[in-house]
Amino acid sequence: MKAALCQRARQLGFDACRVTSADPPPHAPRFIAWLEAGRHGTMAYLLRTAAQRADPRILLSGARSVVTLAASYWQAPAPPSARASPQLRGLVARYARHADYHDVLAQRIEQLAAFIATLDHPAPRSMACVDASPVLERDLAQRSGIGFIGKHTNLVSRQLGNWFFLGEILTTLELEPDPPQANRCGSCARCLEACPTRALIAPFELDARLCIAYLTIELKGPIPAEVRPAIGNRIFGCDDCLSVCPWNRFAQAGSLMRKHARPDLAEPDLIELLRLDDSGFRSRFADTPLARAKRRGLLRNVCVALGNIGTAVALPALECAARDHEPLIAEHASWALTRIQQRQGAH
Repeated sequence: MKAALCQRARQLGFDACRVTSADPPPHAPRFIAWLEAGRHGTMAYLLRTAAQRADPRILLSGARSVVTLAASYWQAPAPPSARASPQLRGLVARYARHADYHDVLAQRIEQLAAFIATLDHPAPRSMACVDASPVLERDLAQRSGIGFIGKHTNLVSRQLGNWFFLGEILTTLELEPDPPQANRCGSCARCLEACPTRALIAPFELDARLCIAYLTIELKGPIPAEVRPAIGNRIFGCDDCLSVCPWNRFAQAGSLMRKHARPDLAEPDLIELLRLDDSGFRSRFADTPLARAKRRGLLRNVCVALGNIGTAVALPALECAARDHEPLIAEHASWALTRIQQRQGAH
């Protein structure tokens, strides 16, 4: 039964399929303590759904097993001649350089859930989940053996490195669980040393309030001025702690996400982005992860990036942005103007 399930998962394009019980994840108490310490920042939805995350059986009554799935989004780097010039270009996290993975994964996970319904009689009940669902998916995936939780608090796979999405199916069908994956970080601390904002305050401990992924995606208000310089030219997410992991030498491209790749999202022109109006933003980023930031959030990030790497050529666009109808964009544009002018004055 489980062999047939894993075979079907492979047919659907998943790179790993494992099983664990629906018991509460062992990390749940630490997650609750993390929330109580306020390290989740403004992500109030984590507080609202804490109980469900701590116990999958609340989400699906009678759940006995969790099928955990992984889909690689790694892509081979483009040859240097084909890469866009890095001058005044922003950097988008690798996971977001595709069509919205929620839609891509959800469709395939639902198909696999329908397959599970054929494995027993009466048909078991199942619930398909992606990362928008209130599930501690990283912990369930570790317990099922897909990977281990690294010092950067992300999951690491010995076969896929750091570059993969997770999905789950909660089911009332009882399946034999797979053994968990032991931590294999050893004495390596590259991820802690690589974090530009020191958001990794200790091994296995993240303060999301300092994380660039949080600051550029989850945070809806102003980015604190003191951390803006460390953001560099990152405009949506950050890969630094993931990129330095030595397990990436085993990374391989998966079939599921490859055809949904959007190379144009990797290093977009910052001045071009700053000129987008609402309809232009929707047209360019609809059905991509960047749509989540909305125009006001992405252009806020663009202003910060230009404040960090911009030259005189960016001044006209920033002066226009400083008069934007969105106060959030206008304030960050004014900050960027001051930063560039200070650099010019220093020369």
